[in-house]
Amino acid sequence: MKKPWEISILDFTYELPADRIAQFPLEERDQSKLLFYQGEDIQSYQFDKLPDLLPANSLVVVNSTKVVKARLIFKNENGGKIELFCLEPAESLPSFALNQTGTSTWKTMVGGLKKWKQDYLHCPIPGYPNSILRAKLQSFSGNLAEVEFSWEPGRLTFSEVLENLGNVPLPPYMKREVEKSDEDRYQTTYNKYPGSVAAPTAGLHFTPQVLERIKDLGHQMNEVCLHVGAGTFAPVKSKTMKDHPMHAEWLDVSMDFLLGLKKHIGNPVIAVGTTSLRTLESLYWIGVKLSLGENLYGSDFLLSQWEPYELPSSISLQESLSVLINYLKNTGEKKLIGQTQILIVPGYEYKVVNGLVTNFHQPNSTLLLLIASFVGEKWSEIYQYALAHQYRFLSYGDSSFLLNRTSSIAM
Repeated sequence: MKKPWEISILDFTYELPADRIAQFPLEERDQSKLLFYQGEDIQSYQFDKLPDLLPANSLVVVNSTKVVKARLIFKNENGGKIELFCLEPAESLPSFALNQTGTSTWKTMVGGLKKWKQDYLHCPIPGYPNSILRAKLQSFSGNLAEVEFSWEPGRLTFSEVLENLGNVPLPPYMKREVEKSDEDRYQTTYNKYPGSVAAPTAGLHFTPQVLERIKDLGHQMNEVCLHVGAGTFAPVKSKTMKDHPMHAEWLDVSMDFLLGLKKHIGNPVIAVGTTSLRTLESLYWIGVKLSLGENLYGSDFLLSQWEPYELPSSISLQESLSVLINYLKNTGEKKLIGQTQILIVPGYEYKVVNGLVTNFHQPNSTLLLLIASFVGEKWSEIYQYALAHQYRFLSYGDSSFLLNRTSSIAM
């Protein structure tokens, strides 16, 4: 088998017709199709059947992040449109930056950068008389820029500014304008913590009824938080994965979650979405790093993209979680907060997750690599089945429930 960094993205592609990319969600969240894969078997269901398909005593882990209205539209002095897409804070945690008042600096993607000739762009904030939001370009490289925002009234948080002025950041493959309904439907029903600029789309299918049914059947549910960045849509342009820089995303996991996960060892863990999966697998490797004597220094740590393939993997999940729990106890912290760049590709050995609920992903993407790592070469047959059976693809598309190819879960 090739080393992870030698893998070519050209081996992980398929033809996705444009008319199979869902432009709108279905009227009812849980009426989407659900592809169920275990072993060699592929079956079709409706999403509201998911609770009945879960292995006994499952722990279902969701991502409780909330999408912020991260797209801001300004006009220059000549009326030219300039769009600023706020990707992440320049120096702080998303939760901190969104609560800043008066001023906040963000890394942004700029549409129409060449039109930005004046020192400040500005526009009023709806709902606040005599208000103003200013944007000052600090630095830029390509179409990425660091922008300082300032506003009046200064008592508003940046989160409130975005909520009143910003637009829902629909993915670039949705070739339409944002509609009012997207404010609700491009969020999960269980969102809590603002900070994402893209939805954890596997969770868009869950209704309160589905969630209640999962609990009624004796399964457990818990949450992690990983703020999804725009890098999730970044195409792989390099010949091999060695030269592809994986984007970093902030994760936020509570002590209570770690304690619950440790108690659940030996029973199935089902990740809702690739973001939940990446968080869960990152926890194991962070524990490994700590066990080797590495200091995390509060929130200033990063799990880099190739570390999971370089670190020793002999430590058990129980040992790793114990190290994380003791670290939080010793530091007096209630949460583990940091960044992960984990890049999961074929050859990766799963340490935590047994099952995955996920949508269907773009060709030549790191998310498709993750699916291939989870189900092996069967990924191509699964995707061809979905295409042949009229499944809808990408963010507003249909769903799948996949059991890991190496899992020993009994159904």
